[in-house]
Amino acid sequence: MCGIVGYIGHREAYPVIIKGLQRLEYRGYDSAGIMLYDNSELKVSKTKGKVSDLEARAQKEITLNGSIGIGHTRWATHGVPNDVNSHPHLSNSGNLCIIHNGIIENYEPLKKELINRGYTFKSDTDTEVLVNLIEEIKKKENIKLGKAVQLALNQVVGAYAIVVFDKEKPDELVAARLGSPLAIGIGDGEFFVGSDATPFIEYTSNAIYLEDEETAVIRLHKPLKIRKIKDDTTVDPYIQELQLNLEQIEKGGYEHFMLKEIYEQPNVIKDTYRGRLLANTGIIQMSGVEDNIEKFTNADRILIVACGTSWHAGLVAEYIIEEFSRIPVEVEYASEFRYRNPIITSKDVVIAISQSGETADTLAAIKLAKEKGAFVFGVCNVVGSSISRETHAGAYTHAGPEIGVASTKAFTTQITVLTMIALRLAKVKGTLSNSDYFRYLQELEIIPEKVLEALNTNDIAKEIAEKFKDSQNCLYLGRGYNFPVALEGALKLKEISYIHAEGYPAAEMKHGPIALIDEKMPVIVIAPKQGHYDKVVSNIQEIKSRSGKIIAVVTKGDTQVKELADYVIEIPETSDALSPLITTIPLQLLSYYIAVLRGCNVDQPRNLAKSVTVE
Repeated sequence: MCGIVGYIGHREAYPVIIKGLQRLEYRGYDSAGIMLYDNSELKVSKTKGKVSDLEARAQKEITLNGSIGIGHTRWATHGVPNDVNSHPHLSNSGNLCIIHNGIIENYEPLKKELINRGYTFKSDTDTEVLVNLIEEIKKKENIKLGKAVQLALNQVVGAYAIVVFDKEKPDELVAARLGSPLAIGIGDGEFFVGSDATPFIEYTSNAIYLEDEETAVIRLHKPLKIRKIKDDTTVDPYIQELQLNLEQIEKGGYEHFMLKEIYEQPNVIKDTYRGRLLANTGIIQMSGVEDNIEKFTNADRILIVACGTSWHAGLVAEYIIEEFSRIPVEVEYASEFRYRNPIITSKDVVIAISQSGETADTLAAIKLAKEKGAFVFGVCNVVGSSISRETHAGAYTHAGPEIGVASTKAFTTQITVLTMIALRLAKVKGTLSNSDYFRYLQELEIIPEKVLEALNTNDIAKEIAEKFKDSQNCLYLGRGYNFPVALEGALKLKEISYIHAEGYPAAEMKHGPIALIDEKMPVIVIAPKQGHYDKVVSNIQEIKSRSGKIIAVVTKGDTQVKELADYVIEIPETSDALSPLITTIPLQLLSYYIAVLRGCNVDQPRNLAKSVTVE
């Protein structure tokens, strides 16, 4: 949530910052702002709305020159989205300027104390409290900005990524993080700051990712200084070479990032298992699993913690791991897990799933599991992310940047990784026959071809979208492995089209949701030939007898459901266990086209953020 960009160097800062903010629009936001400094003049422009609105306003309000600056896209927490609450925020003196991601939980008592000391506040934000706290400490202790930031952060409770500028020290920026990601790009005589590396990927391939409770003083023509906030110890910067490239974060001719990412799935699934899956020789090699194989095989149970789409991938994994390797699995919302005093032991394996690797609730669940002695394994997409560093071991999905807020390729690549883990454990434990083991390996290897074939449902998805774009509600039904796919399909529709949708196990329809069905209710039924086909057919008949509009996802060549359904989407046949990788494709396309036809902002749905870095 929110986006941070900073620049200090020899270039004009404005175009770097604006382009960087545009790159971070996928994170979700409701306002934007920029600060530029030039010739003793500190210039701020900010507005409710999009980065394009900021560009228009800044060109009228301020001169755009200056080689140091910071920019921000805000997702509202404290205070409604408006011009005043937008970032950057200035201190009372006007000397300090700050941008901030996260939440300062104890801002109210800090604000009262500052008011008692004569400070006034223009906004409703916790961020304005923080910048004035830094100013008060700087004045009172007569210290430099970096030290003042450190002392102030030792007084706050919450999560943050911040960049602070001091007009009295115009050749430096101070950055810090706790629970919210922050990257520093190292250029030739210049530095960049970003919530991730996308704002500066075209300028440098070298970056430092700040760890929790670290602060960095970024100065022109001087080495970067990183210190621990708690004890002031110095930290040697670890420079990483970025794996991103500019082409990956552009739309590549597609109208939206979401559509691009849907169509990338055949290739990224292949990238996920490339070098790990050797079907002909019956080998699955994943170092994070192999190095800890006894932890997995001796586990009393596997706990999966995740949020949103990643939680749905975890539900699919529950079916697959229990079926293949016969280890009990529980899937938990990370947001609930840490607050219900869960029973965790050293014989548990916790798998944490997150596309961004920065999800605040999932990170908190990881820390709790580690405190209880569990072995924690991460599944995430972003190299160098917090989850990849906090877990004992893990596996990257190698999906490439996912810019669209509504996850698509994250879901299928997460399932791919989790399926490989299940198969490897099954091989070690002997819970699958050799013939079944080889069959699943070979099927998984050709899944990209079947996903490519499933993408041919694009036109029928568009046709169905035309019919149901004005629906008020929608029901998704699936059984077994495809129940989580029904949940995911409903989530996609909700996220990007704002149509109310619910996913249910098909058999549960009779236990309440059937009351909703009438001639206006579209019901998407996932009914591949494999699995509980006859039972799902019975559910379809129950819908039809109540005049519901049936959209059925079926195996190519199906005749029985075709006679009952109003619309049929055909997909290639695969095994029941691997079917979620195929059945989800037409549901993604259907949601996409409904949202487009409704005029929704597909890549940046209202109120949503790509990476949820606050609780």
